[in-house]
Amino acid sequence: MNPPSRRLRLALVVTAVLVLAGGSLSYVLDARHRERPPGQQADASFTVEEPGLYFRDTAGGRVARQGGPGLPRVTGGPSCDRFHTAGGHALCLRKLPGVPARTEALVLDGRLREVRKVTVPGIPNRARVSASGQVLSWTTFTTGDSYNTAAFSTRTAVLDLRTGYLIKSIEQIPLTLGGTRHHDSDVNYWGVTFAADDNRFYATVSTRGITHLVEGDLRAWSAKALRENAECPSLSPDGTRVAFKKKVSDDPRAPWRLYVLDLATMREHPSAEAHSVDDQAAWLDDSTLAYALPGRGGRASDIWSVPADGTGQPRLLAPDASSPAAIGPGVLQLRRAATSQAVVPTTAASSSAPASAATGSGTGPGPDAVTRADTAPRAGENGRTQASREPRVPARTP
Repeated sequence: MNPPSRRLRLALVVTAVLVLAGGSLSYVLDARHRERPPGQQADASFTVEEPGLYFRDTAGGRVARQGGPGLPRVTGGPSCDRFHTAGGHALCLRKLPGVPARTEALVLDGRLREVRKVTVPGIPNRARVSASGQVLSWTTFTTGDSYNTAAFSTRTAVLDLRTGYLIKSIEQIPLTLGGTRHHDSDVNYWGVTFAADDNRFYATVSTRGITHLVEGDLRAWSAKALRENAECPSLSPDGTRVAFKKKVSDDPRAPWRLYVLDLATMREHPSAEAHSVDDQAAWLDDSTLAYALPGRGGRASDIWSVPADGTGQPRLLAPDASSPAAIGPGVLQLRRAATSQAVVPTTAASSSAPASAATGSGTGPGPDAVTRADTAPRAGENGRTQASREPRVPARTP
């Protein structure tokens, strides 16, 4: 074959490659556009200004409210993957379609109108609003999707609505561990909870394979470790105790138990919940915790409650629900209604198959409370995982 023929063949091959590449890019962009959900907004009549238990309705993905015992579930909030509300503001985390994974953090006012929107890398994982509603935090998985492995990486942000300052990642905060300044490229923070002064906070830090409960100071820009083996802390309304998940087993099906730590004495005790809780618990009041467990009968998850002092028994608070947040006196009525239901206590060691139990239609607690006969240990609603680190970024951006 003469040289012009070889050149012609080469030109045809290059042209074909370019056409195929262009077609593939067009397909990817078109598919990404087609799969992008509209991001359902809240109904005009739905707000977070009424008392009750707010949560994510896992059947439809929208935020709902349970106003009191016997009242129907009201589902009219925005669509979210994680949600929290307090002090007249709400935080809604949504996973955006496409690769790499991205999360949209929506800050909303009491009428669920958008105040600020931030797009961050990773998968939605934790959301918290301070009691005043002025400081917010979220955590995403930038690598992996479960805390129950050694291959995950997180990014935790803090937003101060009073100043508009966004701390994109709190990993740069100076950390004191064992009385000395700690530096390591594997540091991960997650699960922030705020004190009433909107300055102090508690969070989990993981480094060198060990998790620690840390107390942080935003103004001083410092953090210190208080103890080991404490994840996803949640500070009580009176600021005296922290609920957290403690690793008690290497069994991936049931690695954690829900514990409460007295910050004055640093003494801990387990809650009466024997199933593995993979959630950042919420306080309904100074004596009661709420948290999500995997649901039954095809439900993604259910919200349960348990006394914080280690007594009592777990009670079903809201079926087909996750991301609990308590607002006002309506929650107290719900808690009292739930605690009036009979529940059979179980232990995490039991291995019997889940028994059939009457479950509600998703209209709220009270008559939907069930007998806890499903005694097999359950892993948490949120899978989670620790590995490659993201480049450090400056701590604060306006």
